[in-house]
Amino acid sequence: MTKMTLREAITDAMRVEMRLDPNVILLGEDVAGGRGGSGGEGEKSGGVMGLTAGLYTEFGAERIIDTPISESAIMGAAAGASLTGLRPIAELMFADFFGVCFDQIYNQAAKFRYMFGNQKGAPMVIRTMIGAGVGAGPQHSQAVYPIFAHIPGLKVVVPTTPYDAKGLLIQAIRDNDPVIFCEHKMLFAEEGEVPDEAYTIEFGKARVVCEGNDVTVVGIGRMALLAEKAAVILSKEGISVEVIDPRTLSPFDMDTVLDSIEKTGRLAVVDESTPICSYASEIASIAASEAFSSLRAPICKITAPHTPVPAAPNLEAAYVPSVERIVAEVRKISNYKSKI
Repeated sequence: MTKMTLREAITDAMRVEMRLDPNVILLGEDVAGGRGGSGGEGEKSGGVMGLTAGLYTEFGAERIIDTPISESAIMGAAAGASLTGLRPIAELMFADFFGVCFDQIYNQAAKFRYMFGNQKGAPMVIRTMIGAGVGAGPQHSQAVYPIFAHIPGLKVVVPTTPYDAKGLLIQAIRDNDPVIFCEHKMLFAEEGEVPDEAYTIEFGKARVVCEGNDVTVVGIGRMALLAEKAAVILSKEGISVEVIDPRTLSPFDMDTVLDSIEKTGRLAVVDESTPICSYASEIASIAASEAFSSLRAPICKITAPHTPVPAAPNLEAAYVPSVERIVAEVRKISNYKSKI
C-alpha cells in the first residue's frame, strides 16, 4: 500500500493498465504535454491538471496522443478506435464541453452494442473533470453527470477517494462498453492508502462510508466527503447518520440505499448538480416509490440552486452544498414530527 493523492491514483491506474495491455491508448488535448507529435525532448506537464505527466516518456507518441483542440475529433477517434480492438482513454478536459461532442458519445458509442446486435460494444473511457470550487467560472465548473446517466449504454463513475479512483478506473478501462469517468477538481489533492498492484471495484456497488441508525445520507462524489464531515458534527448531537457513497451512477446501487432507509426511516441526498432533473431527484423518486412505508419524514434534496455556477468566490461558495447546510437539513428531518 502506498499513500497517494487522488490525482496520483488516477495516473497510476492508467500506467498500470497501459503496462498490462498494449491496446490501451490515451488521447486528448495536451495529454503528452502539448507536444502534438513533435517529439520534443523532456517530460512536460501532462494535461491541465498534470494527470498524464510521465506517461509520454514511458509509452511514446503512438500510445499517448496529443490532439487538436477538437472534442468532436477526440471522441470520434476514440469511438472508432474502440471498434478496431483498441481500448482508448479519451480525455474531455472539462465535462462542460460535452455539448461539442455529445453526438459521438450518446448517439454513436453508447449505441454500438445495441445497433450491432450485441456483437461489439465500445470499450472506451472518457475521463473528464466536474465540479465547482476553484473559481473556474460557469463554463468550467458544472456537475453534469445526471445528463450522462440519462443515456442508455453509458456507464457513469464518480469516485471520491484515491482507493476508489484507481480501482474504478481500472474497471472502466477493462469494461467493454463506454464509461464516463468524472473527476472532481476539488478532490485531486485528497490522500489515502492505495494498493500498488492492479485491482478493480465492481460497478454498481456503493460504499457505506459510515454506519448510522437515524438518517440515511447519500452523497454523490465530493458531496460524500462533506456528508461524512456533517455526520461527525451531528453525532455530537446524538444524531446517528449513515453516509452512502454511490461511486457509480449508472449502474446505481439502489439496494444499499433502500436497505439503509428501511433501518433509518429518513433520507437526504446531497448532489452538486442543479435541482431540476438532478440525480438527487432520481434517488428520491425511487425511494418514494419503493420505500414509502419505511419513511418517517419527507425526503430531503440538498443540491446546488438552479443557476449557472458563479465565478465570484463568495457566490461560488454559497452555490455548492456545504457541511453546514447538510447539518441543518439533516437535523430538520431528524426532528420531523408528522401532523397525521
